[in-house]
Amino acid sequence: MLHIEKLEDGLDIFKALGSELRIKIIQLLLESNGMNMNELASKLNITNGALTSHIKKLEDSGIVTISNRPTGHGNQKWCSVHLDKILVEIYPKDEKNVWETNIKIGHYSDYRVFPTCGLATPNALIGEVDDSRYFSHPDRMDCSILWFSKGYVEYIIPNYIPSSQQIDQITLSLELSSEAPGINHNWPSDIHFYINNQCIGYWTSPGDFGDVHGLFTPSWWFSNWNQYGLLKLLVINREGTFIDGMKISDVSLETMPLDYRSPIKFKIGVPDSAANIGGVTIFGSKFGNYNQDINVKIKYSPITGDNHAKKPNETAE
Repeated sequence: MLHIEKLEDGLDIFKALGSELRIKIIQLLLESNGMNMNELASKLNITNGALTSHIKKLEDSGIVTISNRPTGHGNQKWCSVHLDKILVEIYPKDEKNVWETNIKIGHYSDYRVFPTCGLATPNALIGEVDDSRYFSHPDRMDCSILWFSKGYVEYIIPNYIPSSQQIDQITLSLELSSEAPGINHNWPSDIHFYINNQCIGYWTSPGDFGDVHGLFTPSWWFSNWNQYGLLKLLVINREGTFIDGMKISDVSLETMPLDYRSPIKFKIGVPDSAANIGGVTIFGSKFGNYNQDINVKIKYSPITGDNHAKKPNETAE
């Protein structure tokens, strides 16, 4: 997913999509799960030279990726669609009363994971793969990718909003995929999200992606392992919980009131009760396609009325 927060930041995307031919290119690539340049030009009944300029616009905007695939007569340029969704904010955001931070994916406070599993820094694997003991290794603080077939990792979200404030919305963005042995684009997994041990919903990852090298995945990384994920935007506010703007549950901040004194624990996992137990891979900075860790934004406002005199979930004596 690409999240465009300001209209001016989306100009390249809008220009790339402002062509019927380029829309047709995207549709053909989606239908065929990727095509080489010769096949694509033939389907469109245009020359390779004419196709190149259109592909260049789609590639520069991040919609399409190009990779080299070996054939019996050398390499061929393989085209595939890179984005699954584009979320555009039309109204400018009010950035007042927002506290923002980034959490490194290795800075989890608790975990319980099962093989296949592992971690890596941008430079090397941490310990041995499929040995969950290494999730407690000191080097985990520097990890930029981690994966497991089921279980969870839990993070403490720092809460430094000003005193006498309540939390109105928590927004988290992170790059995720399933975890298959090797790679498998058809490997669904129900990835669950929790705030303070309350399940707020889940998202079904369609697969574990490895058709092209991740844009930021280091060159030493294994070609038959997870390469990139999908950027997901998770929001919980007073109306419910949302993924990429779509409501996934009725769990809201009305049922878990939070203020400046509240601990906030964020858990990502695949429980035994999930219909699709396909694991989870979390991509951090210097891995995957988005070069980011877990981005957190907390929107807040003054506590009013009786809430000012007591902590959340605290009853008056």
